[in-house]
This record gives sequence, structure tokens and C-alpha cells, in this order.
Amino acid sequence: MSTHAVLLAGGSGTRFWPLSRAQRPKQFLELVTDRTLLAETYARVAPLCGPPHTWVVCGRSHADAVRAALPELLPEHVLVEPAARNTAPAIGLAAVRALREDRDAVLLVLPSDHHIAHPDRFRQALQTAAGVAQHGDLVTLGIRPTRAETGYGYLRRGAERERGVFAVEAFVEKPDAATARGYLQDPRYSWNAGIFVFRADALLEALRRHLPAVHDGLARISADAASAGEIFPRLPSISIDYGVMEPESASTRRIALVAADDLGWSDVGSFAALPEVRKLDARGNALSGDALALECTDCVVLSEGGRLVTALGLDGLCVIDSGDALLVIPRDRAQDVRAVVEALKARGRGDKL
Repeated sequence: MSTHAVLLAGGSGTRFWPLSRAQRPKQFLELVTDRTLLAETYARVAPLCGPPHTWVVCGRSHADAVRAALPELLPEHVLVEPAARNTAPAIGLAAVRALREDRDAVLLVLPSDHHIAHPDRFRQALQTAAGVAQHGDLVTLGIRPTRAETGYGYLRRGAERERGVFAVEAFVEKPDAATARGYLQDPRYSWNAGIFVFRADALLEALRRHLPAVHDGLARISADAASAGEIFPRLPSISIDYGVMEPESASTRRIALVAADDLGWSDVGSFAALPEVRKLDARGNALSGDALALECTDCVVLSEGGRLVTALGLDGLCVIDSGDALLVIPRDRAQDVRAVVEALKARGRGDKL
């Protein structure tokens, strides 16, 4: 068995504006440690794969940033999407390329912008998943919920196939608050972290069954790499969850879930998530840069532009200074930063995006 890491480095990360910009989205930010989220993801999986078996899929505008962030990567392993078409075509492109070099490639597909506090446990879960995947199953990692989260999709476990490995009964949409509270109490439910493991050839066969237009387009690109610029932008834009995993679960039942509990996993989905993954002061504040919080509780104060940022007597606010823009928003509305981005677009302030 030969494992290949596929790091998905697309996306704009608008919920982290003003730190995240078009040319420097979330995966290139140092949100948790002094390394970027992309570099952390690479370091986490490098003991299993290493540079010869690591691929990064990204947009054209970020290819140079990926190469600069991960200079040890083989240049040809930075796979540039001619257009953003969501995760099914992106992962399919990586599968096609990996198969050229390794007919037995097992892909470890990872978002590049998550945080995992216990990388050793994570690697163990990936190795378990790869062992299942080598027999042809499509495998996903399920994270035990720690709160009634309405922002994630869920997986419902079926029968246990072997220790820590389960059938998947259903992929469940993001729930309302009451339903999420029920899921928290039900051991059958896991968070869908968007982490997948499968043989490259098994994925392409699943694409042939469920997304034939994607499969056929990738086959043409495989035969003639120069055609990617014409073919790839015409592929359906669809996620691997909707396009492959859900219909595959309903038809062949060859979807497995590896219980990946107690990893300290976070998708670092907004500024509100930073207190979960950063060191806090005595009053629960997450601070970064030249920041000072006095008589503040449960705040996020980040100074990334070199200026001193001070806060006094605040409770549950995010104060984010990038040097050329300042954001102040309640922590419980941090997901709504996208509305600020849309308002700036409408006002012609693309210079700040």
C-alpha cells in the first residue's frame, strides 16, 4: 500500500477578513501557531507520505504562494485548477495525476486549513482508514461532537465492521439547534470533517458511476494535459460529499467511517473558533501581536498590522486589525463576516479584498 496526501488549498476564506485577502486566503494565515495552516497540515501528514507522495490542489492565483510555503514539494505536484469547480473535480484531478505515478495510490484527502491538536492520533486514524481503503472502500473520518454544532454536516454510523470502523448509514445535512442537541447525545452521530481516504482508482470508478461528466472530462485531461484549460472549467461544480459519497453510500454501501475521536480537531471556521485552538489569558481572551486587553472577557484581539491595539471592558467581541482595515464584531456573529465582504464588493472596495 502506498499513501499519497492530497491537500485541498482552494477557497477564499472570507470569514477571516480583513486578515484573509484574495491573494492570501485563510490557508496562508498563521492563525494558530507561527506556521500557516497549510504548512501545519503538510507537517502533520509528512511522516506518512513525504514530498514525493504529497499533492496540493489550488487555484492559479495561489500556485506561487503554495510553492513558496512548501518549497520541498515537487513542482509538478502543485496541481493548478484552471477554474474553481468544487471538491469532486479537484480531488478527481489529483487521483488522475497520482495514478500516473502509482497504480496502487491510496489518497489521504485533507483540507489544508484545519487544526488538529493531536497529530499522532490523527496519523493513526489515517493509517486505519488507508488499511480499509486499500480493499476498495471509500472511507471518511468521523469526529465525535463536543457541542451542538449547527454549522457542520453529520454522519450517522451503522454497524461496526471492525474495531473503530463502521458502516455509514447516512450523510446528514447541517441541523437546526434542537436537532444538533439530539445528535450530541446520540453516539451514532459524528461530525463530517471533510477528510477522506480511498484508492485513486476506486474514486475514479465512483466518479464514473455518479458523475460521468466529471469522470469523462478528467479522462480527457489525463490523455492530453494541455486540454485542461478548456475542459476543466466546463466540469460540473459539485462537492465530493454530494457528488460521490452520498450516492455511493445509498447504492453500493462501500462507504466506511473511521472513528477519529479525541483528535482536538477544529475547522477553524471563523474568528470565534480561535479561543478553542490558541492559548488564552486568565479571562479567556485570545490575543495576538501587539494587543492588550484590560478587563475584557472572552474576546479575540488580533493586531497583525504592526499597530498597538488595546481593548477595555469588552465582553465577547472580536477586534481584528490588519493594518489597513479594522473589524469589530460580536463573537457570536463571527460567521457573518461574509456580509461585510459582500458589502465592500457592492461599494467598489475591492482594493481591501
